[in-house]
Amino acid sequence: MNTSHVQIDGGAEPPSPEPDKPSSPTWMDHWEPNDPQFWAKTGSRIAWRTLAITTVTLILSFATWFMMSAIIVRLPQIGFQFDTMQLFWLASMPGLAGGTLRILHTFLIPIFGSRHVITVATLLKLVPCIGIGLAVMNPATPFWLFLVLAFSAGFGGGDFSSHMPSTSIYFPKRLQGTALGIQAGIGNFGVSVAQFVTPLIIAAPALGAIGGGSQTMTKAGQTSSIWLQNAAFWYVPLLLVMAVLAWCFLRSVPIRASFREQLDIFSNRHTWYCTATYMMTFGSFAGFSAIFPLLIGKVYGGFQDAPDPLTWAFLGPLIGSATRILFGPVADRFGGAILTHLTGLGMIACGLALVFSGALTPTSLDQFPIFVILMLAIFLLTGIGNAATFRQFPIIFSHSPRQAAGVIGWTAAVAAYGPFLFAMLVGTSITSSGSASPFFIGAIAFYVIATAINWWFYTRKGCEKPS
Repeated sequence: MNTSHVQIDGGAEPPSPEPDKPSSPTWMDHWEPNDPQFWAKTGSRIAWRTLAITTVTLILSFATWFMMSAIIVRLPQIGFQFDTMQLFWLASMPGLAGGTLRILHTFLIPIFGSRHVITVATLLKLVPCIGIGLAVMNPATPFWLFLVLAFSAGFGGGDFSSHMPSTSIYFPKRLQGTALGIQAGIGNFGVSVAQFVTPLIIAAPALGAIGGGSQTMTKAGQTSSIWLQNAAFWYVPLLLVMAVLAWCFLRSVPIRASFREQLDIFSNRHTWYCTATYMMTFGSFAGFSAIFPLLIGKVYGGFQDAPDPLTWAFLGPLIGSATRILFGPVADRFGGAILTHLTGLGMIACGLALVFSGALTPTSLDQFPIFVILMLAIFLLTGIGNAATFRQFPIIFSHSPRQAAGVIGWTAAVAAYGPFLFAMLVGTSITSSGSASPFFIGAIAFYVIATAINWWFYTRKGCEKPS
């Protein structure tokens, strides 16, 4: 049987066929998801099985990527002497690593295939999970080592830019928006998993004797015992199981391209326009997810009976993830461009409301509800926008499935810098001016630019690439 290839781009000739060879454990020899007969007989079963496995691994990727956001709010309470800017640095490092590693992940699938990439990426996350768990057990752990370990948590952040391009080539065009929405939305739940499970699993010696001893937490003058290392250790067995499943059950689609061939996406100006709109949506989702616990603590933590950040922080990522899943089919039906446009307008409105309502410079806890409502509204809008933009990209680059997958990976890579940028900018805003308002004013300005780009090129009547 001849090996099936996909054309490298819209105008280039496909590569010469490889000699006949039997199917390998890693690479399939034929893949045509847009052929109804192939899809019904073979493709559907493989694609949905692959989606199930890679979505679970992506949940763990997001959870380990954001576990530091839940852990750092407890570090001062168990005796670590880190100041405000140091805590924001720890919150930012996974984002710095995640964005950088996503650039690498963007190009991996056409070179190594889904089976190898997903399996190895899952095993790599054992490094931060074991390392961070050991570090929080030792009060003498220096800040520089925490920085290195927080950076290693970005291994999970990098995965998105190989998982999503992989999924896009398993499904026919008519189902790509739904499949990508399911995977990205459910994968995003990993952020909520990290922030919701952490306060529960650290409250008891859930891992028994192998999990290590407790730490004494001091909060509002009261002391209690916690096992903060559990917040990292509990992922270890799950990662091992999913790595075995990925190796045993995944096979790679025969879409091949060298690193150099894949660089052609950067000569297309729409790659950069899509990067701006996805930075607005996913960049904001990831950025606010990383800083939401710290933001609650810094803005409202000084009041008597201040809210516990981890009681509220998981709700934002939860809402954003759920709306990403729900609006995948909506984007398939009505188009992504209009939803992205409405998302941008909504985020501008919510940002303005936060700045001018005084919710970022509160005088009492009475302003906390409006702060939470507006932040959750932003999370909801980012979820809608994430689903919408990922519907747009395959349409904008419909001439080349491989390029569409590459653009998905690249835009996700840039947007993954959201946690780093948001943490650094919010930390700087608070330490220099005493308020997060300057950051939000800058974010609003960017949302205006990204929304205008989306309207001009993809939404208005007569636009260049209606999507």
